[in-house]
Amino acid sequence: MPLHRSDPSRRPRRSSLAVNPLHGSVVDPVPRDALPASSMDPRAAQRIVQDELLLDGNARLNLATFVTTWMEPEARELMASVFDKNMIDKDEYPQTAELEARCVAMLGRLWNAPDRDGGEPGDAEGTAGATTAVGCSTTGSSEAAMLAGLALKRRWEARRRGAGESTDRPNIVMGANVQVCWEKFARYWDVEPRLVPMEGERFHLDAPTAVAQCDEHTIGVVGILGSTFDGSYEPIADIAAALDDLQERTGLDVPLHVDAASGGFIAPFLDEDLVWDFRLPRVASINASGHKYGLVYPGVGWALWREEALLPEELVFHVSYLGGDMPTFALNFSRPGAQVVAQYFQFLRLGMDGYRRVQRGSRDTAMRLASGLEDTGAFRALTRGDELPVFAVTLADDVDAFSVYDVSATLRERGWLVPAYPFVEARDDLHVLRVVVRNGFSDDLGDLLLADVGRALDRLAKQGGPQRGAEHADFSHGAHRREGSKG
Repeated sequence: MPLHRSDPSRRPRRSSLAVNPLHGSVVDPVPRDALPASSMDPRAAQRIVQDELLLDGNARLNLATFVTTWMEPEARELMASVFDKNMIDKDEYPQTAELEARCVAMLGRLWNAPDRDGGEPGDAEGTAGATTAVGCSTTGSSEAAMLAGLALKRRWEARRRGAGESTDRPNIVMGANVQVCWEKFARYWDVEPRLVPMEGERFHLDAPTAVAQCDEHTIGVVGILGSTFDGSYEPIADIAAALDDLQERTGLDVPLHVDAASGGFIAPFLDEDLVWDFRLPRVASINASGHKYGLVYPGVGWALWREEALLPEELVFHVSYLGGDMPTFALNFSRPGAQVVAQYFQFLRLGMDGYRRVQRGSRDTAMRLASGLEDTGAFRALTRGDELPVFAVTLADDVDAFSVYDVSATLRERGWLVPAYPFVEARDDLHVLRVVVRNGFSDDLGDLLLADVGRALDRLAKQGGPQRGAEHADFSHGAHRREGSKG
């Protein structure tokens, strides 16, 4: 979570909120940063908060976030009915815990975990037996990534100790495009992050660059199924094959974790022939965000391991709680069960075909928008939304009257939140606009966006030169970056 510090210099001098008595039932000033001396009517408190929130952007027009911003009324009603259930109280709310277990089982099938009876992986629709996968829900894929990283580190340490070798200087290999949660993992748990820089038109990790960074201190390689920079998939199967070859040549056994925060709910439905998941024996674990393309309001994520042996028992706590034994593996303890219930609802509501149609609609809209922006002549598409429904564009070489930051600021006047930012080290000369298309962003909204882009370009073309630079970036992925939109 971001740290919030009181900074009076950034606020109006008035230290209290002035409330119009005709609008609310409060006459006395309401302090901003201290508890009021007395209680107030709940409707008045509601109006005060609602007035403040009017200054927030419209979530439906936020093309920066990957997080779900629309669910059906039935889902919202269901979530509201279970807001008071604590996910961790598995003995008190056993059926909520059962729904979590069913979601893990469904994801094990969706990601092609081996059949528990030793046969081929069962189909995702559930006609085969149970899989070997184990897992849990989390508050988002960032927590899930932390848990997966911890499991990688502990397994590496156990192997090293078993061989009588030092457990000093562990490292983890990943592309510089990795989301900030992985850098947090490395910093918090004293692991060296080996970030492979971008080079030329290679904007993410590939097999040769991954293997080149591995040594006997590498706890694992992280492959990204859907980069937050530009929506592209990293070549997971190629990376796995290169790590297999590394083991054959050197004996180094380096596991692969797939950060499928977004792609884990896209590829199984739209790219069924793409091999990236537990079909690859090298893949030890996968994380995903239920609150992104899993189509659930924040926050819920999922962490799955191919088999129980890959999740060190020492990381699992068996807590005697409310009269029962509760095995847990999480960084958080108490957390709401509503999002897990909503995930199960979405699985039932949509099924394979429903998810396929929703994600296909998002991808089709993204591809049409990418082409539409490029057709203006002002942009060059770096990606086209044909993997994640996400794409990035940069300015065409002959555009010198404005910057991508000018475009972003002009679109904001119409309510559109389209982030502009530089890529990271080695390609921070590249400045882009990125668009994330989610469920609820229709073709009609896409037409409105393209129309507003056209009007913005007509206006900006009259400038004598760019008015805004990278200092106006409202989203940044660099090492000094603010947090991105990972769950």
